[in-house]
Order: sequence, then C-alpha cells, then structure tokens
Amino acid sequence: MDVVADVLALSGVRGTLGARVEAGGTWGVRWAESAEAGFYAVTGGAAWLTVPTGGREPVQLLPGDVVLLPRGAAHTLSSVPGADIHACDVTAAARARAEGGVLRLGDGEVRTRILGATYRQDPAVRTPLLTLLPEVVHIAGEGLGDTVRLLARELTAPGIASAVVLDRLVDVLLVQLLRVWLDSRPGEIDGCWLGALNDPIMTEALGHLHRRPSHPWTTAELAAELSVSRATLARRFQSVIGQSPGTYLTRWRMDLAARRLRDTDDPIDSIARAVGYTSVYAFNRAFHRSRAEPPGRYRLTARAAAQPVTDGAQAG
Repeated sequence: MDVVADVLALSGVRGTLGARVEAGGTWGVRWAESAEAGFYAVTGGAAWLTVPTGGREPVQLLPGDVVLLPRGAAHTLSSVPGADIHACDVTAAARARAEGGVLRLGDGEVRTRILGATYRQDPAVRTPLLTLLPEVVHIAGEGLGDTVRLLARELTAPGIASAVVLDRLVDVLLVQLLRVWLDSRPGEIDGCWLGALNDPIMTEALGHLHRRPSHPWTTAELAAELSVSRATLARRFQSVIGQSPGTYLTRWRMDLAARRLRDTDDPIDSIARAVGYTSVYAFNRAFHRSRAEPPGRYRLTARAAAQPVTDGAQAG
C-alpha cells in the first residue's frame, strides 16, 4: 500500500496556481507568512529567495528550479540579495491568482518568469505531511522540467477547462517534488513517519494499519504479521516516527473519523465501528482527546467552518 498516497488523499492536499511573476531590472517583493504552503517554478531568468528565519543564506533560483515552502514561511523574491523590497499587496495578489493574472515587477525588460502556486491541507486531518518537510525544499535543475514546461505551455495557450488542467498539473508537481526530495535527502526524514519510507519493516507495518484501520491491532499481532519480535517493532516505531504503533493508529483513526463526521451524515455509532471501536463511549472519549470536543459537536463546528465566505472580499 502507498501510505503517502493514502495520506495525500485523506488530507486533501490540493494545489492552486498562483500569480505568475514577470520581472526585469532591479526588483524585489516580500510575501507575508501564510497558512498555505507556497511553491515556485522558475521558467526563465533567475531570482533569489530569502527566508529570514533560521539564519539561512539566500538561495539562487535558476531556470528549471522549483522550491516549496511547506509551512508558508515569510520570504522575499528579488533580482539580487538585498534589493529594494516592497510589501506585497495581498489583495492584488489574491485577485491575480484567482484570475490567473500576472504580477509585473521591476521596470526593465522582462527577464525572469516564475510560476507560483499554493497548497492547502484539509484542517480536519492531523496526520502531517507538508509540515514534516524542512522550511525550504529546493530542487535544482531539470528534475521537474517536463511538467513545468507543460504548465507554462498551458498558461501560454489555454484551452477548454484550462483551470482544471493547471490545478491538476500543480498537484502532479507536488508529488514529483516529494519523490525527488525523498530520493535525494533520505537522512532528512529520520524521526518522522516519512522516515518509514526508508525502512521496509515500517513501510509494511504502516501499510497494514492503513489498509485495515478498523482491525483491533495489537503490537504483538502486527509484529507477527511482519515476522519480527514485538520488541523490535516497538523499537522501530519509536526510533523512526517517535510513537508507538497504537498511538499512530489512534491518530489515523481519528483523522478518518473527522472527515466522515464533517462530510457525511453517517451515524456516530457507524463511524465508530468503521474506525475500530465497538463501544461508542470509547470512541467518544478517544475523539474528544484528539479534537477537544465530542464527535457530535465537532460535526457541527467543522461544517460551519467549512462554509464558503460570502460576506466580503474574495478570500485569498
């Protein structure tokens, strides 16, 4: 079972094409911290990315480079490090993104072209994915060049349902970026569940838990399925993802339950059974510990929070 695909599907990580940056001369723009992950692909020219936190040096971005800011860190894009920076007009940027517009920066001939995108994860899901990555993920070169060029062509010559095509290509870019990064930086995923991808035993263990979340798994039974000792499996879980098998399974069950509570009208007892609880009382207690409110109240508050904005400016 592809555990990453399972988490991506449940967490609803979806991308939306952002504004296209076209810049020339000396230019710079500052972007505030965001709840969404940011993504850039350079299709022409060069730029410098500066993230002020963590004492990082500016990173030069060249044609074919892509960069992901998984936690939406505040950052600047500029022609050279230290260029004059102008605060970004958030309203104008949101409008440009919604309309597929262009942000023109600088006053010289256009030499740099950058495609921007954002990724949002379903707040109902607590199993982390993007937040496990470093603050800046930079993939240099042509590793994702074919998809970036396809995206650029679609922007240049849009056709029927271009908006759908563009957003799907942005989703593909995220998966491709994760593949390249995981293959090239295996040491950086130790200590989180992504580290299980480098451990065949852990990969198989998580596959069992994701495939049959309602099964009354014990560490001993899961270890027997993998032909390892209980102590070995418990030690692997603790060293690789910092949790016991039972703690990980409970979090995954609560994610599954949270999505069904919000998105369906299934009775609470039916949801409880589907995620492995024969007692509604036990399910209520576990869910309350996870989400700080009982399932019935969570259903109401989650649905209210998911209602679209209708009483003001367009959401960015």
